Amino acid sequence: MEITQFTVGVFRVNTYLLRDEATGKCAIVDTGESDELATRLQSLDPPPDIQMILLTHGHLDHAGGLPYLQAAFDVPTYLPRLEKPLFDTLPQQGDWFNNPAMNCECGRIDHWLDDGDHIQLGDTALRFISTPSHTPGQGCYYDEQDVFVGDTIFAGSVGRTDLPLGNPDLMENSLRKLMTLPHALRVHSGHGRITTLGDELENNSYLQFLREG
Repeated sequence: MEITQFTVGVFRVNTYLLRDEATGKCAIVDTGESDELATRLQSLDPPPDIQMILLTHGHLDHAGGLPYLQAAFDVPTYLPRLEKPLFDTLPQQGDWFNNPAMNCECGRIDHWLDDGDHIQLGDTALRFISTPSHTPGQGCYYDEQDVFVGDTIFAGSVGRTDLPLGNPDLMENSLRKLMTLPHALRVHSGHGRITTLGDELENNSYLQFLREG
């Protein structure tokens, strides 16, 4: 699978274009909060054969640009089922940052994902794993080599839990669950650099509880 990262928006969120090498079929992971990603994707030559949009969670920097992408690429969108209460707050989320101009329309969700669901992108099989804490339905998409974690974990850190509907009590269970995946998986986070699960297990201070256990 070919992966192209686009860092967009005022929050400098990492979004991704995934391309199945056998068929050329593509997926978008997360959206930014504006039309920037849609504009950049539309400028690519040759144009990508986009088949789907995969959302890791419903914060405005990850899902707020959805209406622009759906206008540019009329393809199905996937969202974790448990994320619906947060996704529905997009029209108010700008207010959380004292910036009502960033309040967003919700866009359309075509498929609701549950833990363990499979998604087929050409010949690439993706699986969905639910990792709530940062948000009620935050989740990750992975294959044999890569995992797209949204704001579940970063290089050296984890997603904040102090925003509305975040739940710090779920953090340890979600991190423990994520670390059951192969440690060689490359971690593509919503912010910051690429890492691996193994590197985070060894060095991330928020995973000290796993090293001690």
